[in-house]
Amino acid sequence: MSLRESTGLRGGTRRLGRSDVEVPRVGFGGAPVGNLYAAVEEDVALEAVRTALAAGITYVDTAPHYGTGLSEERVGRALRGVPRGGFVLGTKVGRLVEPVEEGAPAVRDGAFDVPPTRRWVWDFSAAGVRRSLEESLERLGLDRVDVLLVHDPDEHLDAARAGALPELLRLREEGLVRAVGAGMNSSARLTALVEEFDLDVVLCAGQYDLLEQPALDDLLPAALRRGTSVVLGGVFGSGLLAVDEPREDATYRYAPVPADVLARARTAARTAREHGVPLPALAVQAVLAHPAVASAVLGVRSPQEARAAAALLDVEVPAAAWRALREAGTVREDVPLPAPG
Repeated sequence: MSLRESTGLRGGTRRLGRSDVEVPRVGFGGAPVGNLYAAVEEDVALEAVRTALAAGITYVDTAPHYGTGLSEERVGRALRGVPRGGFVLGTKVGRLVEPVEEGAPAVRDGAFDVPPTRRWVWDFSAAGVRRSLEESLERLGLDRVDVLLVHDPDEHLDAARAGALPELLRLREEGLVRAVGAGMNSSARLTALVEEFDLDVVLCAGQYDLLEQPALDDLLPAALRRGTSVVLGGVFGSGLLAVDEPREDATYRYAPVPADVLARARTAARTAREHGVPLPALAVQAVLAHPAVASAVLGVRSPQEARAAAALLDVEVPAAAWRALREAGTVREDVPLPAPG
C-alpha cells in the first residue's frame, strides 16, 4: 500500500508545468526547521520531516537561506534511508552560504535563530547558480534535487534575468534538475518572469489567501496561459488563519493585522464554526481550488504540526460553507471555490 493510500490524504497530485514532477496538494515548508523565529531541537526537526512523509506530504521545500544552510542539512539527515522515489525535493538559488572568518564581526540573520558562524550573500550569476546547487547537494547529502527556484530576486531582477534564470533552463536541459522556476512575494514580478521564461513552477507567498487575492489579477491567469504551475506560500497569512479564532494581536503578512482584514477573518471563522470545520482547513482548501495552483507549502516545525497539516485536506467542508463565505463577501466573486456558490 502506498503512503497516499494508507493515509487518506485527499486531492491526489499535480504536475508542475510540463515537467514530469508531481507534487501532493500540501507541501512541507522547510523554513521552520531552519530555526525560523525560534530554535527547534534537532530530533524534533528530523521527526517533523519524517512524520510529514509518512502522512503523505512528500513534497519538501527548503533553501540555503533557511538558517544559512541548517534547514537543508536537517532535511538531508531526515531523508537518509528514504527511497529516492519517495519524495520530491525542492531548493533554491540566489544566496550563497559562506563561513564567517574567525575574529570577523558577528553576522546574524534576524529571522533565524542560528549561531553567527555562517552568513549568506546574494549571487544571481550563472556560476553562482552552479555553485549554489553543488553546495546544496552537499548539505542535503543527495545527488540531485527535483525542483530548483531562483529565490527572492525582487531587487535583483536584471541579474536574475541575465544569469540565474537562463542557467536554470540550461540545468533542466542537461537533466540536472527536473523542474525550474522562481519564488517571490510579488505576484506582479513573478508574472513578468512567467511571461518571459519557460518556467515549470513559481512559488508565490502572501499574494493569494482566503482573505485577499491580488494574484488573481495577474499571476494566476498568466500561469494558466503559459502552462506554469503555482505553488502557494503564506496561505495562513503568517498566522492569522492558522487558528480557529483569529486574534486581535495576530500578524497578517508579517505585520499587525489591519482592522478590515481581521473582520473578514472573524467572519470566516464564524462560518467555519457554524459548519463544524476548522478555519485552517477552509484557508487551505479554498486556495487549492484555483486551477493554476498545484500545491500549498505549509511551514512545519514539529511532528504534531505535520500531522495537522496533512489532516487539513481530509476535512469534509460542506458546500453550504463555501456558499456562506461567498455571500458574506469574505472572498471576491471571481475566486474559484471547491463547491459552486
